[in-house]
Amino acid sequence: MQFLEKFFKLKENGTDVRTELIAGLTTFLTMAYIIFVNPAILGDAGMPKGAVFVATCVAAAIGTLIMALYANYPIALAPGMGLNAYFAYAVVKGMGVSWEVALGAVFISGCLFIIVSLVGIRGMIVNGIPPTIRIAITAGIGLFLGFIALKSSGLVVANPATFVQIGDLHKIPVILSILGFLLIVVLDHLKVKGAILIGILTVTVLSFVVGGNTFNGVVAMPPSIEPTLFKLDIMGALSMGILNIVLVFFLVEMFDATGTMMGVANRAGLLVNGKMARLNKALLADSTAIVAGTMLGTSSTTAYVESAAGVQAGGRTGLTSMAVGILFLACLFISPLAGAVPAYATAPALFYVAGLMLREVVHLNWEDSTESVPAVITILMIPFTYSIANGIAFGFISYAALKLFTGRAKQVPAMVWVIAAIFLFKFIHLGGD
Repeated sequence: MQFLEKFFKLKENGTDVRTELIAGLTTFLTMAYIIFVNPAILGDAGMPKGAVFVATCVAAAIGTLIMALYANYPIALAPGMGLNAYFAYAVVKGMGVSWEVALGAVFISGCLFIIVSLVGIRGMIVNGIPPTIRIAITAGIGLFLGFIALKSSGLVVANPATFVQIGDLHKIPVILSILGFLLIVVLDHLKVKGAILIGILTVTVLSFVVGGNTFNGVVAMPPSIEPTLFKLDIMGALSMGILNIVLVFFLVEMFDATGTMMGVANRAGLLVNGKMARLNKALLADSTAIVAGTMLGTSSTTAYVESAAGVQAGGRTGLTSMAVGILFLACLFISPLAGAVPAYATAPALFYVAGLMLREVVHLNWEDSTESVPAVITILMIPFTYSIANGIAFGFISYAALKLFTGRAKQVPAMVWVIAAIFLFKFIHLGGD
């Protein structure tokens, strides 16, 4: 206990071991859904679900433990929602890129993230992107997740004439998805810890009773990680010249991680003059976890906003994160349960997370059309082109163009011109793929 007190500086941060461990459990319960959702999403990209399950648990544990022991913040990490959807549905299924090459692209973005964190140009990049675009990316990914959730649940199906239409509301998967979503919302409103996880598990249990699902137990030795371990294809990613894919991963990782860390630290009262004292250490933990995750076999690992739940429970130091990391390692032994979770059980969780991400639009400047219109373009183009990359591209290009044509070019940061030019060049010479 004395070692924990000295290492994590518990008294200095106004906390104790018991509070930190409870906070860790709280954070874990709010984000444990990722061990079910991530294999389901990456499985759609052709990746072996058992190996992805192990990679998810281990990558989350590695990232969170680095955050705990190196940066000493109560912030947990795991493969990111939105980025896994982009990886599976836009890059692998949409562009026809193999998952091995896609992992290579994530690896490159992680290395870039490490470099900008080490040399200190992260601030220049983050500060150089207008808040409008940052907000729009988050909201657009939310819509994208919502669309994927509706498709996975069967609530929305394809139609050759109108592209989409409502599904058969009498089917069991659709009914269970709706019930699961309502349960999650109600439980979260009542401040029940682990509301999303409870919703997923409830629908899964019901699927055994009325959905024809097969129960294969709960506990077993972890599946082999060999099918995805070190299978990333870095040279393949470089030879394909997939600059836009790497750029999207990098930008979303950058803003997602920085925004989440600042938000959680602010809620915990850990900001000094509005800044995180150990932000570079925290970002290095994040970027290192990305690189480690690709080697294990999962998409980008990032800081989780659900860490705020642990902070609300009193978590103030890395001991909270250490508890989360250990719990993720313990989850390696529940692979039969993870493998039995159907897509329509995770769909309600995706849809709920989508709703939370859309809250960001209230912060847009709706009075200035040169700010709001590029944001709306970004938000709509992400789901309707089924590509986060295309949505971000149209957002940057339209932002720069509208400012230029309204005589306000000086308001555009240099970083926006650079990114807009890259995307414009890509569209002109390579098309929209």
